[in-house]
Amino acid sequence: MTMHRVLLLLFSLVTLTAHAVPDIGFAPTEELPENGVLVLPTSGGKPLTALNNQQLSEALEQAVATAQFGTDADTTLSLYAMAPYDRVLLVETGEPGLDARRLRSAAGAVAQALSSSTAGGGPVSVLLQNVQSTAEAPAANFALGLALGGYRFDKYKTVEESQEDAEAPAVTLYTDNPEQGASQWSDDWRGVAEGVFFARNLVSEPANVIYPESFVDRARSAFRGVSRVRITVLDEKDMERAGMGSLLGVGMGSARPPRLLIVEYNGSDSDDAPVVFAGKGVTFDTGGISIKGSKGLWRMKYDMSGAAAVTGTVLALAKRQAPVDAVAIAALVENMPSQKAQRPGDVRKAMSGKTIEVVNTDAEGRLILADAVWYGQETFDPAVLVDVATLTGSIRVALGSSYAGLFSRHDELAEQLLTAGATAGEDLWRMPLHPDYVKMIKSDIADVKNSVEGGYGGASTGAEFIGSFVKPETRWAHLDIAGKAWEFEGRADTPKGAAGWGVRLLDQFVRDNYE
Repeated sequence: MTMHRVLLLLFSLVTLTAHAVPDIGFAPTEELPENGVLVLPTSGGKPLTALNNQQLSEALEQAVATAQFGTDADTTLSLYAMAPYDRVLLVETGEPGLDARRLRSAAGAVAQALSSSTAGGGPVSVLLQNVQSTAEAPAANFALGLALGGYRFDKYKTVEESQEDAEAPAVTLYTDNPEQGASQWSDDWRGVAEGVFFARNLVSEPANVIYPESFVDRARSAFRGVSRVRITVLDEKDMERAGMGSLLGVGMGSARPPRLLIVEYNGSDSDDAPVVFAGKGVTFDTGGISIKGSKGLWRMKYDMSGAAAVTGTVLALAKRQAPVDAVAIAALVENMPSQKAQRPGDVRKAMSGKTIEVVNTDAEGRLILADAVWYGQETFDPAVLVDVATLTGSIRVALGSSYAGLFSRHDELAEQLLTAGATAGEDLWRMPLHPDYVKMIKSDIADVKNSVEGGYGGASTGAEFIGSFVKPETRWAHLDIAGKAWEFEGRADTPKGAAGWGVRLLDQFVRDNYE
């Protein structure tokens, strides 16, 4: 073995591990230690829990007044050498009566404050006694927020002075009912964190690491040992036999062949129809022959966020043993220009039998979803079908980074998803479907065309295109997450980078309506 190969092997070995969900402990409040780091939730700058140490309480009150702390939710204040603690970390929760969303957000702010400073080390104690919350499991929800906010993806960074041999401090939540908190975290919410981390890790990876075949490998690894799960993978020959000309057309230009990944979780003992989630998995999108510009092109590694989200959702459901049958369908391709790539003006035949004029090869997500959603309907006859995709730049123009776009013909389903998003902290805004948009995607030489010249109504016409492959009787929604897949600024429970957006939303949607 040459030295070059040895170095490559060593590098591959040291970069195998991405960030994992941390271990979080639970203990009774009477065992609260008097050392290390103490975390105190506050409302209006006042700790929600009265401390037994009068001297410390007075010092905190004076420090808060001096700093004018306690105005904005999710802000933190670190106070050092507050005897007997090395560091006291205050986190403002806002108005009393925290719901699950605000509780997780405050916890995420704590996690980020802890990771941003190495001063005041040692064990971390979070005092949750008397924290009033409308959440069913306040301590477990706080643990979920801690996990989400503490995420990082640094597997490709070489060792730096500030990170050398650094280990995350042990965190213990002190609560009146630690047994309940521990069981609810382990049974109910840790799996959700693992699903989010799975999606974040996948989306964070560069496109030379994650492509259709390696995406499948990562999924197989994640589900290894998880009960009641079956994984099916369709390769090119399988898709040709099934007539998936729309999906295959997108992958023609790449040396890396497409795949259709199907993950089935059978958590219910009933014969009820499953919930089916289909995700866009373009592992890198150059635009194909309709090639994109070079500015910001690196971002197209996260054009597979929809596939990561739906696979992560089913992982979350399986990890927490949800009593439901659920399916994730990930349509995986790389969209590249080459002598074999499909051309603007080509006509492809989808699995449904419908013909498509490919006006723009950069409108590829809807092409692969056309076959994915049809496969989902034909194979599983779903109770509900939700597709998730970084589909259009138009949705970012309309909604910015505050919402993902929701499209549905079914008002009840739309309301269910809006409610789940508000609870989970992944907000949706309903966007229009209209007969005019249907007219706009009609082709002169085929049944439909995949793009509309001029760009007007881009998000809605994209949704209508996917909807043209959905049977009228199928309860269907389309989520355009192009503005949410990557967090450029960072939020309390979503650090900068891959958001893993959609896992919490879809998990909550299942909790609310199918369990």
